[in-house]
Amino acid sequence: MKFYPYKRLNRPIALRVTSASLQLPDGSWDHLDTSAYSTQQRTVALGVAQHEDWVSARIGLSATLPPGANAPDAPWRELRVLAVLTDGETNVRTAVDLRRDAPESKEWSGAIEVFRDDHVGRAALAAHAVATVDEVPGRAIAETDEDWTVDVAAEEPLGGLRLDVKQTSFSKSAREWLHAYADAPWIVDASGRLPTVLVNTDIEGFSDLLGGASGGLESKVHEMLVSQMATDVWTAVFHSSVGDLEVEPDGSPIFPTDWQGEVLREMLPDVVPGVHVEEALRQVHRRRTGDAGWVELQTRIHYAAVRRAGASRALANALRGLQQMNRGDRA
Repeated sequence: MKFYPYKRLNRPIALRVTSASLQLPDGSWDHLDTSAYSTQQRTVALGVAQHEDWVSARIGLSATLPPGANAPDAPWRELRVLAVLTDGETNVRTAVDLRRDAPESKEWSGAIEVFRDDHVGRAALAAHAVATVDEVPGRAIAETDEDWTVDVAAEEPLGGLRLDVKQTSFSKSAREWLHAYADAPWIVDASGRLPTVLVNTDIEGFSDLLGGASGGLESKVHEMLVSQMATDVWTAVFHSSVGDLEVEPDGSPIFPTDWQGEVLREMLPDVVPGVHVEEALRQVHRRRTGDAGWVELQTRIHYAAVRRAGASRALANALRGLQQMNRGDRA
């Protein structure tokens, strides 16, 4: 634990990546979609578009300061918020000022430039709030508690939603509520500390297929099953996350601080595209608790889940496997 001889904010800055684009040698920009970055994993994968010769990347950022940052009696002035990218391998350090979205807002946004020649692998991205405190300028009053990773070569933000996967007999389980789902291959339980996928061992051969140890077409079927399961998981955890939101006195929803908050920040850009993630949450909350709009939003929620689960890639791989098998049979 660090001790400071001056007042600071007692909670961390929430930093999010909101966009990513690559500048190509001809000066054009390739705007990457949301699969290039993962809020859950705090990772940006700049190799997702498979451009070998990109020149620089522009990463859009949004930072939320903790409560008290704009308090009238705050013991600081000249508040600034900086995004800092640090590469330990090349000793390159880049810092940019973020802009306050509106007067007295806790939201700050901007972009940081990543030059391809300055990096060989991974760099750490953090946010820092600095201000003049006790007449000393440049004192740190808050920062992110966990860095983002910017990977200049990775083709996907590795990881995914943290899950607890358990195999059990639904018909004989001590969890009596599972008996009603004895014919289901899996069930998602999003009520715990982490979302849990319960796999039904009553379905003969299903657990072995999910193991995915074999090759050939069987491995492609395994991949499709896993992507379908992941789609169900993302859909279930999104609904769980928006189903019990705390609200401010004015009715504005508050982002959860656990995995549910991470799920929302991950999926909302696809559920309500084109707006700030906080505004997206407000729109979803209004639709869910209001008289209209919630049913129409289900298509976007399913689309966001499908993208996060990699269902299109799994389907394409399975189709290629079938085509190869058919060609082999005709040969």
